[in-house]
Amino acid sequence: MERIQKILARAGIASRRACESLIEQERVSVNGRVAHLGESADPDRDSIRVDGQLVKPAPGSVWILLHKPPGVVVSDRAQGQRKTARELVAFPSRLFAVGRLDLESEGLVLLTNDGDLAERLSHPRHQHEKEYRVLLDRPPDEEQVARWSRGLMLADGYRTRPARVWRERGGRTNRWLRVVLQEGHKRQVRESARAVGLRVERLIRIRFGPFHLGMIKAGEWRIATAAEVDQISHGPAAWVRRTRGARAPGRPANHDRARSRSPGRASLKERE
Repeated sequence: MERIQKILARAGIASRRACESLIEQERVSVNGRVAHLGESADPDRDSIRVDGQLVKPAPGSVWILLHKPPGVVVSDRAQGQRKTARELVAFPSRLFAVGRLDLESEGLVLLTNDGDLAERLSHPRHQHEKEYRVLLDRPPDEEQVARWSRGLMLADGYRTRPARVWRERGGRTNRWLRVVLQEGHKRQVRESARAVGLRVERLIRIRFGPFHLGMIKAGEWRIATAAEVDQISHGPAAWVRRTRGARAPGRPANHDRARSRSPGRASLKERE
């Protein structure tokens, strides 16, 4: 016997926290009876359903890296005429997105059927990093970069944690920044830029924890390696040492720049 939310998460229904919400919304039943948070069940003997659909035994863990183009919605449900991230991935297993990336943004989106590891990767207490390339409407000055790095009060009253923010080298206008966060408040990068008097023109997520966008083209995807997935279980400390190396303050290590280079970066630099 184990908690119902754990059974659902392992079956790929959603993250554990999202499964708890499903139970609280009375959308989960066990043997025909509405389930309640804190109850346990036997996945091999009990009939567990979500919205009337039988929950199948847990499949093997699958992690997929998708390069989301702008205009694609990160949602588990149909969004009218707009494509969803799930529709871009032709994979037969039930998958859900880890975290969010807004409509106008692009870059790395993770899809998985592993609710337990998704919880470990996405919850702020585990301190997994998310890294972005950010194109601004104009070059930031030193004070704007420093304020962003220290943490900001956003328009909705949320106080952000300190972040790592630095200018990308190269290009002709100095409008590209790198931003590394350990949290995921709604539209945080865009609202942080607004808080220091700047506007985001393009936002690309290039890393989420141990997963790098690399050279995946927009609209394409790949299955994560076992080594990448294994790094989630071991926590951020091990892979952060590998990705940071001997990085000087405000500068990415050489292999970080190579691994996280997004498709078309050279041409973007020439245009900007």
